[in-house]
This record gives sequence, C-alpha cells and structure tokens, in this order.
Amino acid sequence: MRIAISTAEAGQRLDKLVAHRVPGLGRAGAKRLFTEGRVRVAASDAEGVPARRAAKGDVAAEGQVVVVEVDETPAGAVPDPDAPLRVVLETERLLVLDKPAGQPTAPLQPAERGALANALLARFPEVASCGFSAREPGLCHRLDTDTSGLLLAARDPEAWEALVSALKAGLIDKRYLLVCAADGLPESGSIDIPLAPHPKDRRRVLACIHPRDVAREKPRPASTRFRVVRELEGGLALVEATAPRALRHQIRAHFAAIEHPLLGDTLYGGPEDPRIARHALHAARISWGGDRLVPAFTVTSELPADLAAIAPPV
Repeated sequence: MRIAISTAEAGQRLDKLVAHRVPGLGRAGAKRLFTEGRVRVAASDAEGVPARRAAKGDVAAEGQVVVVEVDETPAGAVPDPDAPLRVVLETERLLVLDKPAGQPTAPLQPAERGALANALLARFPEVASCGFSAREPGLCHRLDTDTSGLLLAARDPEAWEALVSALKAGLIDKRYLLVCAADGLPESGSIDIPLAPHPKDRRRVLACIHPRDVAREKPRPASTRFRVVRELEGGLALVEATAPRALRHQIRAHFAAIEHPLLGDTLYGGPEDPRIARHALHAARISWGGDRLVPAFTVTSELPADLAAIAPPV
C-alpha cells in the first residue's frame, strides 16, 4: 500500500498516520509493522527515488510517499450484524455499550463472529479507523467474556486517543458491582497488590503478595478500592469496586488475594452457586469529566437478571 502525504497530513507522526490510513490496522498493528520494518518512506513518488526504513516517531512531510507492507488477509474483526449490540449512549465521537455476560469483547480468530467487536463494526463501520488492533475496532478497553456491563468505544482516531489517554491516567471513573462472601470483609478498603501474568497458568494472573514473586515476576502496580453496598442473604455482600487503571482480571485476582473470591469465579477459587453460571462481576458505571474534544458523560447499567436474583433491588 502506498500513501502519498498531503498538505493536511504534513507534520503528523508516521505511526499515527499509518494507523489511520490503513483500514482496520489500529495503533498496535501499526506499531508491529514499524517494528518489523514493513514501513518505508521515500522523498517523492518519482521512479528511482530510494525508500528508507521508517521509524514510528518520524514526522510526515508533504510530497513524501509511505510504502506499507500490509497482510493480504488482515486478522481483523469481520462485521456481524447478527451479534448482540446494546448501545446505551451514542454521540458524534463515542459510544457506550452494555455487553452481556458470555459475549467476548473481541474475536480471537480472523473469521470468528459473535463478539461485541463484530457487532460494533457492522453497525458503526467508522470504528475501523481506530483501536488497539484490527480485532478491537474502536474499543478503548475490554471486559472478560463472563463480565457483563459497560464498555467505551470511540468513532474516530482523535477521540480514541483522548479516551485511551484518559483511561491510562485514571481520569475516567469506572465502577463495578460484585458479589462475594461478607464474613470478614471490611466496610471499605483498598487492595494494593501488584499483578503479573501467572507463570504456570495463562488463564490467570498472579497477585504478587510475597516479595519473592515481586522480584521474580516483575509485576505491574494495581490498586482496587471498594465499599460494601449492602449485605445479602446467605452470608454474601454486594460490593462496589473501582479500578481506574484496571489490569487484566484485576478485581477478580485482588478479591481472591484477600480471601474473598467472587461468587462463581472458580478460576480464582470462588464458590459455585446454582443461581449463576459465571463470576459475579458487572461493570455498572462509567463517567468522564470531558475535555475540548469529548464532552462529559455519565452512564449506568442495572444488574442483569442473574445477578439481580442474588442481589435484588431494594
């Protein structure tokens, strides 16, 4: 693929430009192409002008031609209009989606269908212009397959960059509701245990409590704040948790680490319950104070039926 740099594109970083111009590539895909040396730049499109290997931090100049070696069959999400998609907020630049438990956020295989990303791409094809990869068009973050609730997506690269930066900075307020054992759980608290990929089980993450694990696994810092909303029948508690920079499985691993694994979360030692066929975690609220690019919003999601049966509204 050859990209001629226009006057309007001059001065942009090449990695951002390539991520925007190559359909379905995304920022992570662009980074991979630069790392593999599959992006080259020439001073002009004239015959015989040599092209040099480009670095992702290079700045585009008018008249340049960028040559990108793209995969013939990109491993991206395919549109699936039959996959479920519930949109709870739609603006010019962003979408807030309410994902049901059991639906993957993004597909694992190129031809896979049914994921939220497949449904999103079918209804809002413009999201292909941004995302971490072609498998995650427009998505600013992810939820585990069996976690229900709110997900944030952007409709253009500028909004995506702004929202992802805000998420990384902890400026977007994400709140979760969970069910766990009540006995011995403080009314409120903070769990500050670093997390790392589990060295023996790829399905899990490791809460690095022991200094030996910290030294060996090089974990990332992680903090989860919580408060008990109310106690439930059967010795359970409905708990609100916040994790501004949530890592993979952070809330699940943190509550397991303090010996209060989530109800139904058998991967982390949680008790089974016939009323629920998954871990009891729901992304219930997301809010953003806004900036010059993306206006403020606050969106909430009620507990789905399986969790509401355990924690009925009062």
